[in-house]
Amino acid sequence: MTLIRGRGLGLELRFAGLDFDAALAELSTKLTERPGFYRGSSATALVGDPAPPEENLAQLRELLEEHGIDLASVESLTEGQELDRRRALRPHRELKLSDSARSLVADFAGARADIAERRKRGESSVRRVIHREPEPVSAPAPPPVLHVAPPTPGTLYHVGTLRGGQALHHVGNIIVVGDVNPGTELVATGDVVVFGRLLGVAHAGAQGDETAKVYALHLQATQLRIATSIALDEDTRASASQPEMAFLRDGRIIIAPFSKASEVLK
Repeated sequence: MTLIRGRGLGLELRFAGLDFDAALAELSTKLTERPGFYRGSSATALVGDPAPPEENLAQLRELLEEHGIDLASVESLTEGQELDRRRALRPHRELKLSDSARSLVADFAGARADIAERRKRGESSVRRVIHREPEPVSAPAPPPVLHVAPPTPGTLYHVGTLRGGQALHHVGNIIVVGDVNPGTELVATGDVVVFGRLLGVAHAGAQGDETAKVYALHLQATQLRIATSIALDEDTRASASQPEMAFLRDGRIIIAPFSKASEVLK
């Protein structure tokens, strides 16, 4: 069971069904391994029913305060409630093509049929455009007003392995051709794409873009962030050895195979 889990803008600490002292010791170890990483976050503790004694909760508050985390609430869950809750958090995989996607499929099918019919008649696959000289006009139209468009964010392209302690921050997209090892950090205002193993921290849409995505050939990040949402630890553990993508859906980070991108992104 995951002890620490991202929950919207905060953290969720699960003690339900666990020995409280053992879980508290494990939590202390995890927080010590990442000093200052969760500072400024708020947390909700999920405990069993009945709830632990107040002295245990006081120990939890003291530990969180040492790492700059505010214990916002304590919620009691029965075993049945916890099971129902985990089922509700599972991503919904039954997805269908949108109306616009289905219309594109029909358009392509019609275009292929038209090309095949033209070839049967011995014509070129594409209609020839007949150029006609424009009719003379009495006075030329005034030229359009020109406006200077602001430059669009570019893409940072990095070739090579990133090792612990290294970081890439960029206004735009980040593409890494190589592995991103634990202890590294990728922060982009756009998408993050890794042609290799993503084992570090990746933050896409860092300026609030909820349409940003994270792509990797092997996605097993220490932490994923998209806009203001966070996914931690086991939330990002890939179960299949295939390219995957992470995107935001209803305030939660969803991970899906890249081969199903046309189905899940609608």
